[in-house]
Amino acid sequence: MDTPASPAQWHRVLTLLADVSLFIGTRSLWTQAASHQLVLAAVISVCYASILVTGVLALSVRRARSLARLDVVVLATAVALALCNWALNHAGGDEATLTTQAARELVHGHPMYGHPWPWLFQGRNVALTATTDGGYDFTYGYPPLTPLLTAPLLWVGHGGAPATAAATLALIAGAVLLWRLLPAPWRSAATMVCLGFGFLPSYARQGYPAIIGLALLVPVVVYWPRLGARGRLGAAGIARAACLGAACAAQQLPWFVTPFLLAGIYAVRRGELGARAAGVVVLRILGVAVTAWLLINAYFAVHEPGPWLGGIVLPLTQGAVLHGQGLVTVSLYFTHGSDRLDWYGHASVLLAAALLALFVLFVRRLGPAATVLPWCAFFLATRSQDGYYLMMTPLWLAAAVTVPLSEFTRAWQPRPRWLTGPRRRTTPACAVVLLLLPSLVSAVLAVSGRPPLRMDLTAVRRTSAQSLATLTLRVTNTGGDALTPHYMFTTGQGMSRYWSLLRGPATIPAHATATVELRAPFGRFPLPGKKSARFRLRAFTADPQTLSTRDVLRSEIGG
Repeated sequence: MDTPASPAQWHRVLTLLADVSLFIGTRSLWTQAASHQLVLAAVISVCYASILVTGVLALSVRRARSLARLDVVVLATAVALALCNWALNHAGGDEATLTTQAARELVHGHPMYGHPWPWLFQGRNVALTATTDGGYDFTYGYPPLTPLLTAPLLWVGHGGAPATAAATLALIAGAVLLWRLLPAPWRSAATMVCLGFGFLPSYARQGYPAIIGLALLVPVVVYWPRLGARGRLGAAGIARAACLGAACAAQQLPWFVTPFLLAGIYAVRRGELGARAAGVVVLRILGVAVTAWLLINAYFAVHEPGPWLGGIVLPLTQGAVLHGQGLVTVSLYFTHGSDRLDWYGHASVLLAAALLALFVLFVRRLGPAATVLPWCAFFLATRSQDGYYLMMTPLWLAAAVTVPLSEFTRAWQPRPRWLTGPRRRTTPACAVVLLLLPSLVSAVLAVSGRPPLRMDLTAVRRTSAQSLATLTLRVTNTGGDALTPHYMFTTGQGMSRYWSLLRGPATIPAHATATVELRAPFGRFPLPGKKSARFRLRAFTADPQTLSTRDVLRSEIGG
């Protein structure tokens, strides 16, 4: 009689880690539920019991099959907690509000793109996207799949609730699918990355369309080098290619990983089948993906072609102000601005192109990193918030588990003459330096720029002891171009609304000084109660894109 297989110790540890990750944020969730949603509080208490019992059993069961069943329990507990969290926190933010409004316009037969909806941004939790031209982006700026999926859920509630429901359900579906597609011992890692820790469910509850794109990319990325093996796609391959097109029709982030996946598939298939057959395979995948993308976009491309095209590329063209945790923090917080902000965008584009070129040249080494490399370019972008990386981390896991280096042993690598010379050992390093150098030079140009405007605070008018009404500034343009600044007074690290110009010139000529008076948004700017609050006066210009910052002491504004 055969003895049942005993689980590997690392499998036990992985199940336990996934179980422990469910503790994060659960206490605050229970506290919120216990005050006014006792049924949900009871469900969360049952989830606590499940976490504890599973922790004991994960370390004590004897059979691998029993541990696999515990992985199912961890997944079910994570899903229950995600649904409870949505039930308590489903209002969403600006992404959810815009998506829900777009879905409503679609249901009523109205145009979805190119129409501003400023009234949506009156809520306290709805953030504004300020642009360097002194305005705000009030329009929908994503491909149409997410509103299409949100439309059937408009009955769920008011505000952004329908969009948050669609994103949360998509995240749960993606987590379950990734769990199912991974080898059995690794499945709890899918639970941990998708639903544990709390960060991806929080993005879903904000209604980010990227979550739907992520869920659609899951079946594409798992074992992706095997797509088109032996020159055949089959039904599964066609479905995966269609998912790739649908992901690109949900949000723009999948656009950036697609070239890496296609380049990697071509390299693997060319090593297996030859150049012509590999090209045919990639063209078939691309054809199915493009067909799926066109089917989803067809209605909008026909009925509102201009606004539709402008909408789906809006995040790339809107000229939003600097934001994020990447290199832009140098200009935002350390050097008080830059007169060369455009170079952040150039650096990001050049880095993306360089990383793709390096991936093609060294695919046998970089192949498994295809789902990570694209996001490195965002570190240099003007909008470099960490959500661009965080929301795609389940794809990192899928590649780590299902795409080993051995898949690329025979992959084709182009070898130009400058990579096959007598000094081949040093040539790869030189290739890396040469390809990355343009983006590094652009980044240096961006961070080394100087703020073109010098601003001195000359007068303050208050509405009360704790709020400002107007600021009077003496502004000197130290640069060689006439600038039209738009002013913002901020506390902490974030951005706020622009202050309107009451008196003074809108455009300041080169090497000139002007006095301007600014009015606070809505006539008053409340001052934070904390004496340690930090104030910054910022001035953005759109053409050229520049930022000038001046730190303001509390003593300068009184209070």
